[in-house]
Amino acid sequence: MAFEYIKALHIIFIVTWFAGLFYIVRLFIYQAEAWQKPENERKILVPQLNLMANRLWYIITWPSAILTLVFGFWVLSYRWGYLQQGFMHAKLGFVFLLYLYHFYCQKIYTDLQNGTSKLTSTQLRIWNEVATVLLFAIVFLIVLKSLISVVWGIVGILALGVTMMLGIKFYKRIRNKNQG
Repeated sequence: MAFEYIKALHIIFIVTWFAGLFYIVRLFIYQAEAWQKPENERKILVPQLNLMANRLWYIITWPSAILTLVFGFWVLSYRWGYLQQGFMHAKLGFVFLLYLYHFYCQKIYTDLQNGTSKLTSTQLRIWNEVATVLLFAIVFLIVLKSLISVVWGIVGILALGVTMMLGIKFYKRIRNKNQG
């Protein structure tokens, strides 16, 4: 019975962590765009967006990342046999990439809070989709538990990535057309 509670908490913190990751990069986009606004708008937008990013990052996203890890290891302690299976190696590899993504978001966060980010809003839109690709990979691996499915999953992830990149280009074209 304890296992189900631990697993439920692990899933809840995964959801809140991903929610934080998805929204923080959206705030990064708005922060980058705010720096391009006229001075009177920038003076209002930048402090407000910095405050929102700070609260999201340190009150929701970081605690959720830590609790996901804690409960993840706890869940794994009930399922040590999974460590012998290839799907779990692949899943943990994608989780490792997700933590690298999180740490790079920390760098972006710090740069934007200091007003020194070198990334454009378009680059941040592309960066925002990396978490989506990782989410798909992790969920399919843990649900399907099959290395054959991993191959198809990787093909699907690549197709998803290409589709998202095309969508970003299409969105940018429409946005530029409507602004011009």
